[in-house]
Amino acid sequence: MSTVQPRVPLISVTPRGLYCARGDFYIDPWEGVDVALITHAHSDHAREGSRLYHITQPSLSIIKRRLGADGVYNTHIYGEPFTLGDVLVSFHPAGHILGSAQIRLECEGEVWVVSGDYKRDYDPTCMPFEVVPCDVFITESTFGLPVFVWKSIAEEAEAIYRWWQKNKDLGRNSILACYALGKSQRVLHALQEFTNQPVLLHGATQALVDLYREQGVPLIATEAAADYGKGTKGQLILAPPAAITSVWARKFGPFESGFASGWMRIRGNRRRKAYDQGFVISDHADWPALIQTVRETGAKKIYVTHGYTDELSRFLNEQGHSAEPLETLFAREEDA
Repeated sequence: MSTVQPRVPLISVTPRGLYCARGDFYIDPWEGVDVALITHAHSDHAREGSRLYHITQPSLSIIKRRLGADGVYNTHIYGEPFTLGDVLVSFHPAGHILGSAQIRLECEGEVWVVSGDYKRDYDPTCMPFEVVPCDVFITESTFGLPVFVWKSIAEEAEAIYRWWQKNKDLGRNSILACYALGKSQRVLHALQEFTNQPVLLHGATQALVDLYREQGVPLIATEAAADYGKGTKGQLILAPPAAITSVWARKFGPFESGFASGWMRIRGNRRRKAYDQGFVISDHADWPALIQTVRETGAKKIYVTHGYTDELSRFLNEQGHSAEPLETLFAREEDA
């Protein structure tokens, strides 16, 4: 009497990261490997030390800045299939930041999709999210609680503009903390609807803004904050969150601080972080978008990683899906 052997999962979690044995590659590995497929350029997903990287074409300049110009990078356009071992692979837009991707894997008629980080909201600074039908879907859950529901970027950008103008009338600057890659560019694009006054940028932010401009992303005019000092008044200054409490921030004289992040949806987070103002802007999917995406993929199995994994898995199971947490080293970003 013959017995049917259970299908070996196409992806497994190893000490080095998500591994596909049928193609002998890793996805967003946590240390150097021979072959790494990278979903996007944020530091918890793109790490140094691998011999060969497969990435999207739009992410090349950012990846080179983050991982080094001497790396070996194979670039792919969205939707272009290529083969690694027994696996047909393709990158598809994730809507997270410029060049971000979901990774589709097909082997022996089964399709897996590793989403990386993603969002469904309007964002002209990157390609919009593409629903990729699959059998197994690996989803993030950074904001996997019902409390996390986003307003439109236009509403939050207008709130930033009004805060800036209020402080300008009071003779003080506005320093807005936001992630240098993705978040800052999204804010700079949205502010174009309300003003043409230049925004000052921290050096770390300026370098990445320049890479977006090189790819034709329209952004409001900017100037280097380093060219300004204590006499500065009424300016909006974008900087990484760590810069707000540094000597760097104090050189601009009186200022109010703000933070652009999905975490600002919970009022207590702003108080704990000692920001004067919070703006709810995230480059991740909110609760409704997470549920919508799982449903639209048609996946029979969902693995939930980095974030509120237990909570989202429990809800999905209650809704009739088959979901379970997947333990990884991907971070729940504090600046998300």
